[in-house]
Amino acid sequence: MLLKKWENLPVNIKNESVKEYYESLNKHKKAMIIKRLFDILVSLILLILLIPIFIIVGMIVFIASPGNVFFVQKRYTQYGSVFNMYKFRTMVKKAESMGSQVTLNNDPRVIPMGRVLRKFRLDELPQLINVFIGDMSFVGTRPEVTRYVNKYNDEMMATLLLPAGITSYASILYKDEEKLLSECTNADNIDSLYIEKILPEKMKYNLEYLRNFSFKQDLKIMVSTVTSVLFK
Repeated sequence: MLLKKWENLPVNIKNESVKEYYESLNKHKKAMIIKRLFDILVSLILLILLIPIFIIVGMIVFIASPGNVFFVQKRYTQYGSVFNMYKFRTMVKKAESMGSQVTLNNDPRVIPMGRVLRKFRLDELPQLINVFIGDMSFVGTRPEVTRYVNKYNDEMMATLLLPAGITSYASILYKDEEKLLSECTNADNIDSLYIEKILPEKMKYNLEYLRNFSFKQDLKIMVSTVTSVLFK
């Protein structure tokens, strides 16, 4: 997972604000290699061990709301590449056409069993596939959809230097994001609140993660995530 040479980065990522983060990350080549090897090994082990859970959750989702078991959405990862992110479906079919691309607290689009899956983050288990093939990492900036990536300023583009992640400090601190967004009354207001207030705040933590990048920090975030989910 070594960084590309600066001159080979996509034009939209190369700016002076990003260069500071690039030079800092480039000093941690060994940590990035360890991070990728850890992602491959642990995701493979978990995918094998959790096969029964995948089958059970898949059956529950299908019975609760007949249709595709998996929710697949285009998201952005390292260098601004677009990939298919996998999750267990927790909403009614065609939910994206029925409102904002972020989810609210008590969102009517979420099926009853989906609330349980989301509470314990079981809906995100299929992202282990994304981690194994390299689209994502266990720790990193949560991948966003095009609408929100287009709102990144120059400094925020630095988060695209590394693969997107399943969890991060921002994810932990904003685990109740849905409640904050529930104050809005329509999709446009929800998107505006997310873009103008929540996204910039989350990015502060994502950029801080890049400044202090280390494999040890990744392990701490993973432990904090598990603790946060179990004792929510």
